[in-house]
Amino acid sequence: MLALEVAGSPAFLEPDAVVVHPDGSWTVVEIKSFPVLDGSADPAKVGAAARQAAVYVLALEEVAARLDPAPRVRHRMLLVCPKDFSNLPTASAVDIRRQRAATARQLTRLTRLQDIADALPEGVCFSPELPREELTAAVEAVPATYAPECLATCELAFHCRARSRAQGSVTALGRSVRAELGGLSTVEEVLAAAHGEAGDPDDPAVAALRRAAALRAEALELAGREAACR
Repeated sequence: MLALEVAGSPAFLEPDAVVVHPDGSWTVVEIKSFPVLDGSADPAKVGAAARQAAVYVLALEEVAARLDPAPRVRHRMLLVCPKDFSNLPTASAVDIRRQRAATARQLTRLTRLQDIADALPEGVCFSPELPREELTAAVEAVPATYAPECLATCELAFHCRARSRAQGSVTALGRSVRAELGGLSTVEEVLAAAHGEAGDPDDPAVAALRRAAALRAEALELAGREAACR
């Protein structure tokens, strides 16, 4: 059992296995049920296993740092899967340096749970025993940023999606779209910028929107001419 601090609180983890090498270094072992067919496995599933192992590596590094001498935690995990369509196991080493670095950055950016609690309105309560009206008001009092990915992970995703659509937030279109739009945060602002009614023309996002709107208008005009000729 390992412990890793996440947003200021400990999260307890249990890797499938940890190999201790003759030189004292440690390697995380992940045992998965998806098969390795003809020497290759599903890249998406391997990537998910690598991200999971990266969390274990970070937790092991915290353990190693408290030991003297500190053992080295290897940044290559051992992935064990069924071979082809049999029950025979096969193993391969997977480099997880990139996943480890990305996970470490994400952990440093997480807001501490205490900071989140301090930002809540005074007296707010989310007890399921509350009347529906009070519980709805409590949820409405907390800001939320919806993205389509939330539908797969959060029970409140439909509530946040409805709120996001009512506010015209561009986050409802996806994080990648939101990132491309820069300071434009609502659909109304995006449309105004595209039609030349608002926005800084020197802003790359505004310029791209106006260029796209011009191309769309040109395409529609051309299509209209072709239809008229027929």
